[in-house]
Amino acid sequence: MSAVSFITHITTQWDSEIIWYTSSQLADAPHGFSTRRGGVSGPPWDSLNLGPGRGDVPAHVAENYRRFCATIGADAERVVLARQVHETTVRTVTARDAGKGLHAPRDYTADALITVESGLPLVVFSADCGIILLRDPETGAVGAVHAGWRGCAGGIVEKAVAELCKLSGADASRIRAAIGPCIGQGCFETDSDVPDAMRASLGERAEAHFRYDCARNKWKVDLAGLNREWLLRAGIPAGQIDVLRICTACHPELFWSHRKMGDARGVQAAMIMKA
Repeated sequence: MSAVSFITHITTQWDSEIIWYTSSQLADAPHGFSTRRGGVSGPPWDSLNLGPGRGDVPAHVAENYRRFCATIGADAERVVLARQVHETTVRTVTARDAGKGLHAPRDYTADALITVESGLPLVVFSADCGIILLRDPETGAVGAVHAGWRGCAGGIVEKAVAELCKLSGADASRIRAAIGPCIGQGCFETDSDVPDAMRASLGERAEAHFRYDCARNKWKVDLAGLNREWLLRAGIPAGQIDVLRICTACHPELFWSHRKMGDARGVQAAMIMKA
């Protein structure tokens, strides 16, 4: 964990076997950060796998979406899924996109989705990467961002905030944000390429989020803290940003981790919808 401290208003929720997290910053929007608990998928996707196209039974994935959407008050038939490629494309979602990625093909690639239209649950995925949800409380406009280290270094978080503000007419100072579960600093071990990329884009703001392990000749990187720096740089006040400080790699009972499990796994998701 970084030495930087955060105030957080994220709450653990339970509904039968499903466990998920919500943020008071986003309280007026149906939303949630899922865990792997409460679905119908078998190993190695057990059990609430929300990632289609990973070898899981499609009917199981659809049922998992039905269950998760029911818990947060969203329509599983209208979900819009990101098609993530670790780049910085932000897609504006409209009613024409309803169901894409689960019930219809995705004809786009995008690591961030934004919308001003009601009833469109936006979904981004993670198995260690950063996932961020955004909301403008005045217009209700929402966004969902996937920011692994490449997207983070590329500034996708700041770009998504700017595009959401342009779309909704908001100033960044009124945007609310929540950063969901991702790999923690103790487990995110890298060579110098990751810190170098972050320094190149964030400058001195990045330094507080690195720790060098001399014994292993590796850097330990605080991905959640770096994504928070981008939210601050975008103009969102610190008191309007929640950070869920729980490591996906340390908690296999709750999360899938690419670093710990490889490709034979499911994915958790972050979902948000304008009511």
